[in-house]
Amino acid sequence: MAIPTDMLASVVELTNSTGFPRRFTCASGVAITKGTVLQLTEPRTASEVSGPEQPLCGIAAMDKSATDFSTSITAWTDGIFDVVASGAISKGAPLVSAGANDLKIATNATGAFSSGASIIGYALEDAAANITEKINVRVKL
Repeated sequence: MAIPTDMLASVVELTNSTGFPRRFTCASGVAITKGTVLQLTEPRTASEVSGPEQPLCGIAAMDKSATDFSTSITAWTDGIFDVVASGAISKGAPLVSAGANDLKIATNATGAFSSGASIIGYALEDAAANITEKINVRVKL
């Protein structure tokens, strides 16, 4: 599924000018667009996020074609990115996937904070509820 360009994460600043890229396995016949938030599946495989609060592995640092026969992709794991916010977010809040390529505050159904690999980083800006907007996010995986 192609993600609309206005939903893709964009680089604001890469830590150490590289973003500490990591290489992950990915499916050969799948297209992934640079700027896609990636989830981690077994074994050490990256794919587009399929739902809320998935374990995350980074932001796609390259385009991957569905017809290139490649089975690996590079993901940035450290930096500041403009990412689409889902719902109200306060600066400093830990963030998790909300859906295909947006982030939300890391709380579960009981209101407790999520933990572990599902947290991609934290918000550097506030986001209003009911408005689709991009905010700066400190990604640290």
